[in-house]
Amino acid sequence: MKKTRRHNTSEQITKQSARNRRDVWYKLDLSAIVYPTLQRRDFSSVYRLSVVLKEPIDPALLQQALDRTLPRFPTYKVAIRKGLFWRYLEPNNRPGPFVREDIKNPCMPMHFKGNNRYLIRVYYYNNRISLEAHHCLGDGTGGMCLLQTLTAAYLGLLGHPVRPEGFVLDIDAEPDPEELEDAYMRYANAKVCPPRPADKTYRVRGTKEPFYTLNIIDGVMSVREVMTVAKKYKATLTEYLNAVLLYALLQKQTNDFHLRLRPVRIAMPVNLRRFFPSKTLRNFITMVYPFIDPRLGEYTFDEIVEQVHNYMRYYISAKFLRGDITTNASTQRNPLIRVVPLFIKDFVVRTFYTRVQDRNSSAGLTNMGALRVPEDMRPYIERFDIYMGQPFSSRTNCAVISFEDTLTVNFASSIVEADVERYFFRKLVQDGVHVKIESNRERS
Repeated sequence: MKKTRRHNTSEQITKQSARNRRDVWYKLDLSAIVYPTLQRRDFSSVYRLSVVLKEPIDPALLQQALDRTLPRFPTYKVAIRKGLFWRYLEPNNRPGPFVREDIKNPCMPMHFKGNNRYLIRVYYYNNRISLEAHHCLGDGTGGMCLLQTLTAAYLGLLGHPVRPEGFVLDIDAEPDPEELEDAYMRYANAKVCPPRPADKTYRVRGTKEPFYTLNIIDGVMSVREVMTVAKKYKATLTEYLNAVLLYALLQKQTNDFHLRLRPVRIAMPVNLRRFFPSKTLRNFITMVYPFIDPRLGEYTFDEIVEQVHNYMRYYISAKFLRGDITTNASTQRNPLIRVVPLFIKDFVVRTFYTRVQDRNSSAGLTNMGALRVPEDMRPYIERFDIYMGQPFSSRTNCAVISFEDTLTVNFASSIVEADVERYFFRKLVQDGVHVKIESNRERS
């Protein structure tokens, strides 16, 4: 791969102005390497973050805000390129991206040569601003940083200035070099590589929707109500919601035709910034897999909660997570693998993911937790939403986010049946949680 000549050879890349990064390219981070490999005509690893304001959106001002904000995020103002051995991100100075009115089916496939090669989209609808990003750029934390900074810039144009704080960055400041780093490689230094789960898990079967249809079901509820119920089970909010999803998947497996029972396992991303200090806006997550094995016997809901609680306590720790990072980094550091041509790497990774990794979980669940915004922004925001996007295979993905006392649980699936979602919300209602359901499905 040949790099272009720098405009100013006397400066280091990490000290260059964000406005002068025309010849800086970025190697994909450790997680991002996988996402382009899985790209298909009908699938892209795209997630969506939304903020609902209290006033209708002015699209012209939103476009101005986007034009001002994006240069502050050099690893998002990029296009993806293919080299002989690796893919990489290069600065994208083409026109755009352009704000568009929202569409019915979010997280559409994001083709690398479309949209002037930008890997983000910004939509508006009534009071809502939505950001969609390809996962090779960064995880939900980086995306939320971009969305909140964009929202702050938009509010500033409306005459409501917002001081930078938390997820809101100063769009006139230089990017911190740490924001651009592959933080995995800094912490991949454990002396052992823990093994990965290998058991085949229960797979949700259903009727595939036509291309490209993404079914969205949102549950809006009170944080206080859910916290009260979780405390009754002596669990955290995340543990409780994981237990409810495992319960729903067990119900689905039990009520469907099956020759044999299989373990039910959830793929849950963990934000590594909680354990390893980093300001990176790129991917810095790893996966844990809470599970229940019904072959051992019938589980009560209390037993499911206890199993999830103990699993979280054991696996979500700095020492275990450091080992998991090291396992991921071991292949990239291998000098023999580094010189294998990209098309061979793609074939091996795609085969492994399809036949092993994707079969290790029955559903996905991510929890961005309780969001905070600068005090200047708080009066103008109603709530936030997050969607994991289209699942790679026929299943459902669940994403959780909260702001103030509003908790939203957002399901996204590409199958007609909504049994898992029904069992999930029914259990919440049985536990005394009031749930408001929203959906993009046609009412029958």
